[in-house]
Amino acid sequence: SYGIVPYVNPPATGSIAGIVGAGGNTGAVAFGLGFRQLPYYDAFILMGSCIIASGVLSLFICIKGHAGLVTGQDSEEAIAAWKKLGSA
Repeated sequence: SYGIVPYVNPPATGSIAGIVGAGGNTGAVAFGLGFRQLPYYDAFILMGSCIIASGVLSLFICIKGHAGLVTGQDSEEAIAAWKKLGSA
């Protein structure tokens, strides 16, 4: 997802954004082939299963210094940044 690109490796944000974008194009081609080769029902089941699986896996994304969706704790710097943003 584009939302986590700046956090993965800040000095290489452009490269990582390119890889994420290429992944989107790869998925479009793969699902296009799925709709071409499979009956529509099976293609929609395949696409829905991939979306559900990626949603479940997103629970386990860990970004250094930030709490995850279900685990972890924000760093003092992240907490201070949120407080500063809230008072502005």
